[in-house]
Amino acid sequence: MAKSGFRGGLGGGMNMNMVKQAQKMQQDMLKMQEEMEAKQYEASAGGGMVKASVNGKHELLSLQINPEAVDPEDVEMLQDMVVAAVNEAMRTAESDAASSMSRITGGMNLGGLF
Repeated sequence: MAKSGFRGGLGGGMNMNMVKQAQKMQQDMLKMQEEMEAKQYEASAGGGMVKASVNGKHELLSLQINPEAVDPEDVEMLQDMVVAAVNEAMRTAESDAASSMSRITGGMNLGGLF
């Protein structure tokens, strides 16, 4: 039987370093997630007539509607502005989370592991 030089295990010291790096990355990601959940993101629509605020958990925290935006003859436009403001605030929160994650992982695609 030929000797292959493989001694079992996972590469000794080099592998321990990778495990430590992965553990640190996981800790950093958990910390970032907690920070992101505490942040608030705001967006507006209709020239500021409707303002929405969400947090990093994608929960709607507040919704402000300028009384001038309330037209009983055009409720649909107000509804559209509310949807637009909330969606934009959510996109801002998601973009910030993705940017923060990229900084932690060094741009490495982890395929949904975290």
